[in-house]
Amino acid sequence: MNIFVSNISFKVRENSLRDLFSQYGVVERVKIVKDRDTQRSKGYGFVEMPNDEEAQRAIEALNGYVHFERPLIVSQARGRQENSTPSAE
Repeated sequence: MNIFVSNISFKVRENSLRDLFSQYGVVERVKIVKDRDTQRSKGYGFVEMPNDEEAQRAIEALNGYVHFERPLIVSQARGRQENSTPSAE
């Protein structure tokens, strides 16, 4: 399941999010979206967890959880996947 996470502190790195979500199960991928020009975090990202039950537990536990002094907003990702551009073969 692809999980959307927003209101992420600009101090947070991908390893920190991975550690947080790993408490609930296997984390396949973590991506914090960054500004193309400045490489500064935009304050949101995605966490991919292969087991839907573990992902749902993480969403329920971490939505509203205060992480680096900010309450996270966590939900199942909807719509366009970040890596949805087709590969040129």
